[in-house]
Amino acid sequence: MKTLSPAYFGMVMATGIVSIAALQLHLPALAISLFVLNAVAYSVLVVLTVLRAARHWREFAADLTDFRRGTGFFTTVAATCIVGVQLRLIANDVPAATTFLAIGLVLWVAVTYTIFTAFTIRQKKPLLQEGITGSWLLAVVATQSVAVLGALIARDWPQPYRLELNFYALSMWLWGGMFYIWLISLIFYRYIFFDFNATDLTPPSWITMGAMAISTLAGSLLVQNTSDAPFLASLLPFLKGFTVFYWATGMWWIPMLVTLAVWRYVIQRFPLRYDPLYWGAVFPLGMYSVATGKMASALGLPFLDFLPQVMFAAALAAWTIAFAGLLFDLRKVVTPRED
Repeated sequence: MKTLSPAYFGMVMATGIVSIAALQLHLPALAISLFVLNAVAYSVLVVLTVLRAARHWREFAADLTDFRRGTGFFTTVAATCIVGVQLRLIANDVPAATTFLAIGLVLWVAVTYTIFTAFTIRQKKPLLQEGITGSWLLAVVATQSVAVLGALIARDWPQPYRLELNFYALSMWLWGGMFYIWLISLIFYRYIFFDFNATDLTPPSWITMGAMAISTLAGSLLVQNTSDAPFLASLLPFLKGFTVFYWATGMWWIPMLVTLAVWRYVIQRFPLRYDPLYWGAVFPLGMYSVATGKMASALGLPFLDFLPQVMFAAALAAWTIAFAGLLFDLRKVVTPRED
């Protein structure tokens, strides 16, 4: 508990999006099973996080101001909203999903302004190459997760609240896109112009693609909501254009990230051991499956229908490996060693 990674909610993000992808591909039994598992994982992590803050406040507070670990707190926002999406799509429980949207928004405000205020006023700051990582883009994922859940729930609300919630979702979607532009510029600059070794390529580097995938999903939902909000209808060409823009940017990252992974594990022979950060690599795969399927439906692009299945297979395989690693890691913790 004392050393619990702030990014451990990435497990909930990964499990949740694989569950949603399974539902979208008409695999309800798998979707429901992962939903139940995710509910348990989310509950356990909430309890552990609260207990850690109460019993180990010094370590908890230190993580909030740490340039490498602090951004992991954004996984609490994204995980909350992903569970909310599951509640809406799998359990069909709109009130519960709305509650999770409210919790997600409160967490987003608290985490966003706490983290970035702490980073801003901190006196001793690391160099750019030591402080910036792909995990910073979790801030974008958190923002877009609120937009996704908001756009989804808006369909079940009466007017004028449906109109207002769609405007709120649109605002979050636009802010998330602007935030990505800011952060990816720093990350790309760090990758290209500073020394780069195997330890720098952490699993959350896949969030560079995942942030674009969830932005694509949010944009696709807004496109589908145009009949509920006249201002969305007036922005339809813009919504469609930027949705494809986000999707294409995410696609560009996939071959790059695969190549870098081969360089890290094959050429540099970096050891492959379980780390909670690996959940940050599972989530983008599942999200790209869901986002591509939703975009193909919203924009009428049937020639992309094969891609969600390919990405889902990759996401499910990655999730299985990560979950096996978690079980093995827990076994080492609970099994007493013999002297």
